[in-house]
Amino acid sequence: MGSVDKTLFLLSRGGDTTIVRIYVDDIIFGGSSHALVSSFAKRMSGEFEMSFMGELQFFLGLQIKQGPEGTFVHQAKYTRDILKKFEMGDSKPMTTPMSTNTALDADEDGEAVDQKEFRGMIGSLLYLTATRPDIQFAFYLCARYQASPRISHRQAVKRIFRYLKFTPELGLWYSSGSSLFLRGFSDADHAGYRIDRKSTSGTCQLLGTSLVSWSSRKQASVSLSTTEAEYIAAASCCSQLLWMKATLSDFSLRFRKIPLLVDSTSAISVAKNPVLHSRTKHIVVRFHFLRDHYEKGDIDLVHVTGWRCVDNALIKGKIESQWIGLIALLV
Repeated sequence: MGSVDKTLFLLSRGGDTTIVRIYVDDIIFGGSSHALVSSFAKRMSGEFEMSFMGELQFFLGLQIKQGPEGTFVHQAKYTRDILKKFEMGDSKPMTTPMSTNTALDADEDGEAVDQKEFRGMIGSLLYLTATRPDIQFAFYLCARYQASPRISHRQAVKRIFRYLKFTPELGLWYSSGSSLFLRGFSDADHAGYRIDRKSTSGTCQLLGTSLVSWSSRKQASVSLSTTEAEYIAAASCCSQLLWMKATLSDFSLRFRKIPLLVDSTSAISVAKNPVLHSRTKHIVVRFHFLRDHYEKGDIDLVHVTGWRCVDNALIKGKIESQWIGLIALLV
């Protein structure tokens, strides 16, 4: 049983490893030996009443295409289904999920729209973010207005659907030749939310060239400076990296000084310099564990200019590889 994830089970035999992942009443078998996996699955089916579905192709709404070069995970069928459900199948495609100059607010003077329909659209998009980090920021921005949606909010949501019409088969590519090198990226805007002036943190974590985790969410408190906003975002990314480090230790993978790339030199200085650190008592204490783990050598804070991200983390079917997910998290 996994030390962190109690739904993860591993069996090692003769240099080969079998991995079993359980989600409620669905089970995935995987491993380094096809014969060992098949043998273990048959033993399980003999002990319990279960149906063996063969090679993994569809799981919890995710479509999975495996090949010698890697694995492609997408939700093309689900995307087309929700476009049809909300009568957006014949809409004009858009190349981006949100305009760069879009600034949504409560729009109290705007005309109200059907709350049930709006929440249905938001709920449908929520599940799609499991494989579509490119719509993450736009989705969560629109989701903040479910209590009292206006025409401007519905138009923003429809813009996301029109973007999905343009990119129905976009998904995540996991290369079989990728290295097992863990790293994280973090960024933040400052006072970007127009209603309460809270900042938005954007983080992502990669294992080699594979994007495995991402987040775009509003911070819990108002930041007094760009440095504070960036520092809180880096702390959030650090927390996720530590969880992944603990989880990967079950696979006998060990990491030290995991690179955490931040584009704010001042935020890095706050984490590294004890003098500057003493001047940040107004920042919630729980975020100061970033400095603690830096001193322990668990992470290494690295300054990055812009976003020198890897290609191939996101691909659109068989078309040219592109990186748009992280940018969408932080727009």
